[in-house]
Amino acid sequence: MKSLEELAAIRERMKNKVALREANGDIRIVVGMATCGIAAGARPVLNALVETVAKENLDNVTVTQTGCIGMCRLEPIVEVFVPDQERVTYVKMTPEKVPEIIEQHIKGGKPVAKYTIGAVEA
Repeated sequence: MKSLEELAAIRERMKNKVALREANGDIRIVVGMATCGIAAGARPVLNALVETVAKENLDNVTVTQTGCIGMCRLEPIVEVFVPDQERVTYVKMTPEKVPEIIEQHIKGGKPVAKYTIGAVEA
């Protein structure tokens, strides 16, 4: 950091990310961020979700975090809550899977079954 202006720019960027995480949207995307999730790579997944939702201008989507979801061996875990639909639980998430989930599930309304808990447990 070399100047006060640079610090202000960083502050503004981060403020926008925090605002996105706290927005009141119709769709909630929740990332398990307990120590097990973080150790398995949940932080890059959370960042990818926040960045992709912002890039796609999805104002009806909120990205938040929670503690332990209870299935540590399947971390990182992401749960998607859409009003009047069953919760969808994505397991063993990676940042590379995020664009597909945003495009097909969040924008298209069709969960990506191959990344869900049902596909992994079968």
